[in-house]
Amino acid sequence: MTVADSGRPPTQLDIAKHHVEHAFGPKVAKRLDTFKDGTFYITAGDLARLLSWLVDFVVFLLLVGAGVVAIAVAYSNGTVAGNVAALIVLGLFIGVPLLYGLCYGDGRALGAVLTGTRLVRFKNGHRLGTGACWAMLVRTVLCPPILLAISLGQMPSVGSARRISIDDAATRQLHAAGFLRLDTPGSVVQHR
Repeated sequence: MTVADSGRPPTQLDIAKHHVEHAFGPKVAKRLDTFKDGTFYITAGDLARLLSWLVDFVVFLLLVGAGVVAIAVAYSNGTVAGNVAALIVLGLFIGVPLLYGLCYGDGRALGAVLTGTRLVRFKNGHRLGTGACWAMLVRTVLCPPILLAISLGQMPSVGSARRISIDDAATRQLHAAGFLRLDTPGSVVQHR
């Protein structure tokens, strides 16, 4: 047996995808992958990941905008000095995503809730926990300039993946059906 169009023997993941395709259909099977520890998951679709990021980015902009308006009002009333107001506005760009990231500890900020995705650790699929604050800072403040630089061809690559967005419901269904993880060499899937 070989993998279609490649001539290579199938890997355990290829065989698992074949079984998942029969159980859940080709769209789900195409997005099947494993964490570094071998546990199966279903990758969130491109549109879901984009919409999740977009919602989080809009929330970030609205919160920063509200902060800027509040500082502008305080400045115009003479409550806050010009230098202090400028520092507070700059601080909003770092403070807002860190505070919003506190809502992200379980991997589900507003964008993820609305799109049915979850951001998890790539090595094992576990919650982000306290690192979520930094993940939100990267998603909202650093991603737009990085994506712009990549699209302009200025950056060849951006490090290794530490977090990944998964389709939460599909991954839970996959595990409930008994597709848990790649098993030891020689077998396909570990069932309950």
